[in-house]
Amino acid sequence: MSKALERMIDQGVGREPADIVLKGGRFFDLVTGDLVASDIAISGGRIVGTYGDYQGREEIDISGRIVVPGFIDTHLHIESSLVTPHEFDRCVLPLGITTAICDPHEIANVLGTEGIQFFLDSALETIMDIRVQLSSCVPATHLETSGADLPIERLLPFRDHPKVIGLAEFMNFPGVVHKDPVCLAKLEAFQGGHIDGHAPLLSGKDLNGYLSTGIRTEHECTTAEEAMEKIRKGMHILVREGSVSKDLHALMPIITERLSPYLALCTDDRNPLDIAEQGHLDYMIRTAISAGVEPLAIYRAASISAARAFGLRDRGLVAPGWRADLVVLDSLESCRPQMVFSGGRRVTDALFATRKPVAPVGLDSVKAGHVNASDFGVPYSDNDTSVIGVLPGKIITEHRRYKLPADGNETGVDLGHDIIKVAVIERHGVNGNHANGFVQGFGLKKGAIASTVGHDSHNICVVGVNVEDMATAANRLGQIKGGFVVVEDGKVTGEIALPVAGLMSLEPHESVRDTLHHLRQAAFALGATLEEPFLQLAFLPLPVIPHLKISDRGLVDVDKFMLIG
Repeated sequence: MSKALERMIDQGVGREPADIVLKGGRFFDLVTGDLVASDIAISGGRIVGTYGDYQGREEIDISGRIVVPGFIDTHLHIESSLVTPHEFDRCVLPLGITTAICDPHEIANVLGTEGIQFFLDSALETIMDIRVQLSSCVPATHLETSGADLPIERLLPFRDHPKVIGLAEFMNFPGVVHKDPVCLAKLEAFQGGHIDGHAPLLSGKDLNGYLSTGIRTEHECTTAEEAMEKIRKGMHILVREGSVSKDLHALMPIITERLSPYLALCTDDRNPLDIAEQGHLDYMIRTAISAGVEPLAIYRAASISAARAFGLRDRGLVAPGWRADLVVLDSLESCRPQMVFSGGRRVTDALFATRKPVAPVGLDSVKAGHVNASDFGVPYSDNDTSVIGVLPGKIITEHRRYKLPADGNETGVDLGHDIIKVAVIERHGVNGNHANGFVQGFGLKKGAIASTVGHDSHNICVVGVNVEDMATAANRLGQIKGGFVVVEDGKVTGEIALPVAGLMSLEPHESVRDTLHHLRQAAFALGATLEEPFLQLAFLPLPVIPHLKISDRGLVDVDKFMLIG
């Protein structure tokens, strides 16, 4: 028997003092729903004692406070926080996020295996437990140019890495339903392991076929009815509340004690400004409780139910033998973490200082050539013009048609109907593609905003009222090696550099937060009406699929897509 196990036994029995004892508080028993007055004894990285009194080498008074298990974000793209995994660790671990299950889908679509390796190397150093799911859809679509291609042969070398938990969100549900060989090869390789789902609005027998491959989780439900069909068919629903996709309120009817074993929480994409102003999973918890959700249901979803959905059998309860991921709160309702333990270690600035740095990658990933104002023209037509319709708070968009005015020989914008120009510019140095179109819903009355964060292929996306400002914004992105840019009357009025693959900053999360605040104000000065104009811009290049009809070829009809970069 190892000495560590012997010590845990002796400390749990009480033969010797525990390493740490939390005294004077209560813990939330997620099995019974009781608030239990008890010491909590910790040995190494595990809880070894509850329901009793303990002595410890270090004793911490938590009188009047409540202990809950650490929170688990079950699906997120750390890149959307705009900071590196090390800074994400420092940003959200103090908020109680002790486990994060991430899909490096964004950096993988830019850098391929180099991006995945960067995340795995970082996960070995972070204080929080970052688990990685291997990106299943690189490239994400044949209709846009990606920076990489990851067939199954390039994923398999990572499968047995200690931080890998399975295959990430399988977005190509048409390919699954129609048995695309590339899709099936990836699914076959991960049979028996975890396969994460992504099938918005898929239902009926098509959903049955999709689930027959062993896919078990889903974060794309936007209505309670959709979620219930998927729960009844064996899926574990990950309730999402990000900076753009906000599904918590719509799914609150299913967050009940009865259904909580089949629920978890996730953020998917959340920026550091929202994290600073609102919070992370802690925000979801207190928001749900304030709206009438039972505390037992939401805290289960945030921890034990999440752990079980992803096969993490060592965490999610305050109980002997379980990983000492603990959050100390003033109350269940407020969910304001006062103290956090990750693997038995109290989270402090000094603890973060013990991490080894990981060298950044993709510092020269923006390879788009110089563009001119004339590159953004759209020839005039007497016919109605296709327009992308933005839906605030959602990543899905609508295909709309409008009669737009002429601007000489070109199609002009229509500010009266909030219709401006949009362009996608290939930035990986593959083919130099450039596509132009129109978008409705940003509210801009002047200027332009541009980004190298453009899901899922992460080309340059720029929207604007006039082509001169659009060209200035797009070219500035190349100069700062990626990021977000705001231009008004030919001048850059706001920017943030994201040189790590054009997706993440090298700055501390506090600096990114402050810069984003200024950037948001610069966008609002142009008339932007969206709460999150930059994240909404980042999702704009996604294909529009109004009816989700799958063709016999296993692809959504091309005329359903608005913009091809």
